[in-house]
Amino acid sequence: MRPRSALVSALAVAAALTATAASTTTGTAPAGAVNLPGICPEKSLDVRASPGGQPNVARISVTNHGDRSCVVDRIPTITFRGLDGSAEAVPPTTSGPYVLARGARAYAAVRTADPKAVEGHVVGSLSVSADPSHLGVTFRAATVGMPGGIHVWIPVTTLWQHSRAAADRALAGALG
Repeated sequence: MRPRSALVSALAVAAALTATAASTTTGTAPAGAVNLPGICPEKSLDVRASPGGQPNVARISVTNHGDRSCVVDRIPTITFRGLDGSAEAVPPTTSGPYVLARGARAYAAVRTADPKAVEGHVVGSLSVSADPSHLGVTFRAATVGMPGGIHVWIPVTTLWQHSRAAADRALAGALG
């Protein structure tokens, strides 16, 4: 799990990349774009979570309801009630911009624990933020298909993807 100080660092990296346009990610911005849009205002985003169809897996999405393209972090920030840190990105990477066009939706998948793991914690909710500068939205365990509680042990998340199927494939491929 990412320590809290890493979240602050991630925000600084994302802001620097947004300001300098040094790099783009798998988002909708063309490679070499000189001017990236600003960070999405949290109020213009709709963040959702749902069951992932497998044990300890949830699907998440973010939709830009703003009036223009904007940037979120390419790594969704997923935290767990009462625990420090957040889910690690698979494949491992650093923060960077992911452009969401007006009306566009991005998807990610999170595995909270290996189904065979006996270690870990059980929590009642998880929170999802499209950018580390946002507060995020909290979802109860039952909402993400884990009514007995969310088992957390070395949680991982995909980067934002263009479709739900792509997020599912990215998680399956990363966990091989």
